[in-house]
Amino acid sequence: MHPDNVPTSFSDFLINHNFVSPRERELLASILRHARASSDESPSSTLNLEAVLARAVGEVLLERAAETAGRDVLEQIRQQSFHAISAEPRSPSPSPSPHPPAPSPAPGPHQRVRTAEISARPPAPSPSPSPHPPAPSPAPSPHQRVRTAAAVQERPDFLGAGCVILDEFLAPEELQELMRYALGQERAFRISEVISPGVGGGVVDPENRRSRVLMDLGKHRDVVVGRIHSALPRVLEKLGMKAFPVSCVETQITASNHGDFFRHHSDNGEDEIANRQLTFVYFFHREPKAFHGGELRLHDSPQENAVWTHTGDYRAVVPEQNQMVFFRSELLHEITPVVCPSQAFADSRFTVNGWLHR
Repeated sequence: MHPDNVPTSFSDFLINHNFVSPRERELLASILRHARASSDESPSSTLNLEAVLARAVGEVLLERAAETAGRDVLEQIRQQSFHAISAEPRSPSPSPSPHPPAPSPAPGPHQRVRTAEISARPPAPSPSPSPHPPAPSPAPSPHQRVRTAAAVQERPDFLGAGCVILDEFLAPEELQELMRYALGQERAFRISEVISPGVGGGVVDPENRRSRVLMDLGKHRDVVVGRIHSALPRVLEKLGMKAFPVSCVETQITASNHGDFFRHHSDNGEDEIANRQLTFVYFFHREPKAFHGGELRLHDSPQENAVWTHTGDYRAVVPEQNQMVFFRSELLHEITPVVCPSQAFADSRFTVNGWLHR
């Protein structure tokens, strides 16, 4: 690279390259601005500094690119092994599901797909109950029962704690606008409800769930749902699920503050919600992060007498900024208690969560 071309090409790289985080771009851009401000005194020093920065960033990017490529290779090997020994039913040639017009573009190269250790163990013929894991919630309550006979017949007897994770799901400006929207709607959030057996609609049950929800995402719903539909074929493939016609998509924003949680549950265990097929959880929060806890725990879930139980094995997904998680709606899962010392609404653990219905 010729020294005269370093400032322009390096700046373009900082703006457009997806391997560099927004904070890293801001830091490097600040260094360049200060260097150029002093260019009248020593232009050659400025060019030398920019050349050094370019070489340093290039080395870091090579390492990151190599790491990403390595993950992709391992993912392919893992998926081949999973498909070879998994006993879950799969379609050899799944038919594509219809996608509504998506207002947002397909995920760009910055949206790295990670499959979270999908269990490849075959289903046990008659699993026996095991002790509960050291979790903050008790054994599954009656509202977890799968009551729809047809739904039971179509579902496997054992589900491993598998999920698909998409990093950098929204563009930075989309994330910022969503955060501003959620904070501006604080008064519109309502106490969360749960679906209970034999009860039409939801009920407030603070012993099983504590959080606040906002059902209206405004213009952000189209952005999120459009991005989900764009990613859906590869998500279903990685989860080993057949493509299905999506009849509707439920969405809501959930705010979880100090002491909030959601005990073990399945998302489609009652007649009213039996058509839910795929659950999604998108994490976002203010920076710097002002809470901890609030893990999404996905449990290995055998089924006994039409009831999903857990074996004691689970995968914990720690909330990460701008990250989307997909998993089967029947999979038993929970949200561990959130610790938010300030107890300020703006410091909450926020999610856009919802379900795709058949």
